[in-house]
Amino acid sequence: MQISGGSAIVTGGAGGLGEATVRRLHEAGARVVVADLADEKGKALERELGVRYVRTDATSEDDVQAAIAEAESRGPLRISVDAHGGPASGGRLIGKDGAPLDLDGFRRTIEIYLTGVFNVMRLAAAAIGRQEPLDGGSRGVIVNTASIAAYEGQIGQLPYAAAKGGVASMTLVAARDLSPLGIRVVTVAPGTFLTPAYGQAGDKLEAHWGPQVPHPRRMGRPTEYADLVHHICANDYLNGEVIRLDGALRFPPK
Repeated sequence: MQISGGSAIVTGGAGGLGEATVRRLHEAGARVVVADLADEKGKALERELGVRYVRTDATSEDDVQAAIAEAESRGPLRISVDAHGGPASGGRLIGKDGAPLDLDGFRRTIEIYLTGVFNVMRLAAAAIGRQEPLDGGSRGVIVNTASIAAYEGQIGQLPYAAAKGGVASMTLVAARDLSPLGIRVVTVAPGTFLTPAYGQAGDKLEAHWGPQVPHPRRMGRPTEYADLVHHICANDYLNGEVIRLDGALRFPPK
């Protein structure tokens, strides 16, 4: 699919994986909208690259629609990438004190990490479906972000693993649903990635996780995620798939 000349929306575009993706798609000629809640970082990207920043809560229909409208004003919307994050609850299903895991925390984690992805995907799909098809009938692509926790959630990760498992499970169904419109859906399931958000704590995480990755023995880099997203966008035959990006890492129980 041709990337240059079309518009793209990157939800969570001011975060580590999202920012790298914004830069990669911008380099490829896409007119990018950064949809995020991180005003300072989003506006800095806007000044530096000439992209647009729209303050966006992924769980809000009005916010997402506003970001999509901004993208459509810049060119035909062809690409939606969702890499947003947020607070996630955790803990064992039954704690050491015998108390069950908090229900409200579970609901909030699902709201952010699963419902938010669904919200962005459904609204972006409607917008991409309005565009004129390219050669071969393609209108665009939606890239979502799961996690290898969808497959090997660790002890204490039940809400997060459930949400990411839901994102993975939506992929094939959404691809089938959207095939008549010429819209592809692909999900990336990253392993452990070192992002700027960790700051100095990143050194400790690298020391912990790096040796556990079979090859290469290090955490992933945001640019590697962005490179995969770029390839997914460009390769019309990638559809309905969840792609692990993890250096062959499999999460241990804890």
